[in-house]
Amino acid sequence: MGRLTRAEMREFNRAKVLAAARDEFTERGFRDAKIDGIAERAGLTRGAVYSNFPGKRALYFAVLADLAERAPEEPYPGHDLAGRAPEPPHGHDVAGSTPEASDPGYGPGGRIPEASRAEGGRSAREALGAFARVWVARLPLATDAQNGPARLGMDLMPEVLADEQTRLPFAQLMKLDAILLGLALERLSPSGAPAARRMHVAEAVLTTLHGASQMAAAAPGFIEPFNVVSVCEQLAGLEFDDVWAPPHLPWVPKARPVDEAWSPPQMMDAVSGEPAPLAADGVVAILGLHRLEAAEEAVRAAPPGAEVTAVLVTGDPDEFAPLARLVIADLRTCLRAAFPPSAWPRLRVVYDESGELAARAGVPAVSDGTEAAIRVEGSRVVARADGHGACHAAATAGRAK
Repeated sequence: MGRLTRAEMREFNRAKVLAAARDEFTERGFRDAKIDGIAERAGLTRGAVYSNFPGKRALYFAVLADLAERAPEEPYPGHDLAGRAPEPPHGHDVAGSTPEASDPGYGPGGRIPEASRAEGGRSAREALGAFARVWVARLPLATDAQNGPARLGMDLMPEVLADEQTRLPFAQLMKLDAILLGLALERLSPSGAPAARRMHVAEAVLTTLHGASQMAAAAPGFIEPFNVVSVCEQLAGLEFDDVWAPPHLPWVPKARPVDEAWSPPQMMDAVSGEPAPLAADGVVAILGLHRLEAAEEAVRAAPPGAEVTAVLVTGDPDEFAPLARLVIADLRTCLRAAFPPSAWPRLRVVYDESGELAARAGVPAVSDGTEAAIRVEGSRVVARADGHGACHAAATAGRAK
């Protein structure tokens, strides 16, 4: 075996530190874990640990994110993990007609028959019940060891609450989770039914499930999982005064018409696990972790059929990028098992920890407060906007022609 390059050695050491940290946190708990103990387990120096991670909390977030992204996933019934259904015979789709990619009822597994497509294969109630079942199945039991694998994540919320700099990104990541779940619920609406925003239902479900997680950690044995699932199912039928209010127009910046080449790097969508269609016609929003809720503005304002991608950036990638990956991965695991691929949200999410994609989009410097967006047509950038309201401005650029 040849000598490792510097980059390969760094990745090798980083993997050793992550594995050692996972063992240290599992055995001792986050509070009692020591950087010196992690270094000893990894066979590295204390300085080598700090050269890969800025501190114990960043390392803890990275361990949890790595575990969440590697966790076994349960595919939606009848589909594989990529959202594909078994291929129908004779080159026809499941409805017996030739698939049309432009058909809104055509998903990764083919066209869904009209009768079942009304609910995407599941009703909202059934989908939320399945979503909650996957969630509560991961909760620690009263019989689990206090510092065992099942309780590894119990210190996450205390660490989030301990620092204002962490609370705001986490709050916005929760907003993004609610947007993704709400959009999936909206796509389960029966065909021909009036369009209804479902963000408040999604927020109520996530509040219930996160509360259940905290009670399972603080009061082992108190939570009855079946009751939590039943509550989430009931939330599907609640009627909220949930109306999308576009940004106040005087405060929305105007998109600037441009004509620029657009050659984005290939990046993966964190929700579907497939390459994000960054070169397709639509909106690419560069969002810092304090501005993630603006992603909904791009989705609501974009024309039908346009691709919408939220590119997550941060001024502190060593600590907050793993936190973002953790939060999105936890949601993805539940969503992909509970919702048919035809109902996966019309919003792509990619991580741009290096800032390369942002730079190609004309945003050379990023922070947690970044909000910028470009409109892509014919593989070219035709409009760009910056500042609060940029997502709405880019999504609506050129509509009045």
